[in-house]
Amino acid sequence: MATPQPVRGPVPGLWHTRLIRLLGGFALLGASFLAQAANYTLAVVPQGTPAETHRRWAPFAEQLQRATGQHLQLRVYRTFDEFETDLVNGLADFAYMNPYHFLMARKVQGYLPLVRDGSRRLSGQLLVRRDSPLQSVKELNGKSIAFPDPNAFAASLYMRAMLQDKAKIRFTARYFGTHANVYRHVILGSVAAGAGVNVTLARERPETRGELRVLYETPGTAPHPLCAHPRIPADLREAVTRAVLEMGKHENGRTLLKHIDIIKPVRAVYARDYQPLEKLGLEKFTVQTGLSPR
Repeated sequence: MATPQPVRGPVPGLWHTRLIRLLGGFALLGASFLAQAANYTLAVVPQGTPAETHRRWAPFAEQLQRATGQHLQLRVYRTFDEFETDLVNGLADFAYMNPYHFLMARKVQGYLPLVRDGSRRLSGQLLVRRDSPLQSVKELNGKSIAFPDPNAFAASLYMRAMLQDKAKIRFTARYFGTHANVYRHVILGSVAAGAGVNVTLARERPETRGELRVLYETPGTAPHPLCAHPRIPADLREAVTRAVLEMGKHENGRTLLKHIDIIKPVRAVYARDYQPLEKLGLEKFTVQTGLSPR
């Protein structure tokens, strides 16, 4: 009787079974990886240069990514038009926007407010050189005034509404893209005055602030909210909200929040914080973009 010889190499049936299991494992691993690697975008309204915005927001985005376990791709913009285009098309998953942008983005895409700064109100500030002879808004009648962008909220829409409807003056509006550019043009004397907001002026160097004087200020409003597109799952919206609120409880987190002007994070509520702004009637002061009322 012949002695059975050992089978050299895997038994065909066993090899096939192992291969199926191996491929199935790779498939499950790949699916898990794709689920964990879901990308979300975080868009930031351009108040400064793209480099400045990235420098201030990148550490916050990285911390938020760690806290939520979701990948966040930071998007910065050169112009308001680019930012507004992404909002009207719903391309931004999360976005930090001015109050007017939020009202318009809510109408066209249904964006939801998550958190805002609770430490101070947002106010537009009309600035002149510290040594300017101008002492009242009325003296700006017929002169050139600098603004960052036509659809910037407190620094442009609200300010122009107050100057035209309340102060009853006529002026030439010039737009320079960012708040920082406005401040520098005022200091250089190329315009009689320029408009910014209390938040961005506070970020300027002491020597820059020292060259400027506040001539007029708009009433305060709720500041910029961090918002989410309604397609974002409710549990992720809540996770982001809680992560930002948690940052406000620790020194490292508060440092990150200070850089993005959410010094004391609180939950943002549309009815309480932003619905009252709809009564201001700022639509007539907007420049037509994808967000402007049709």
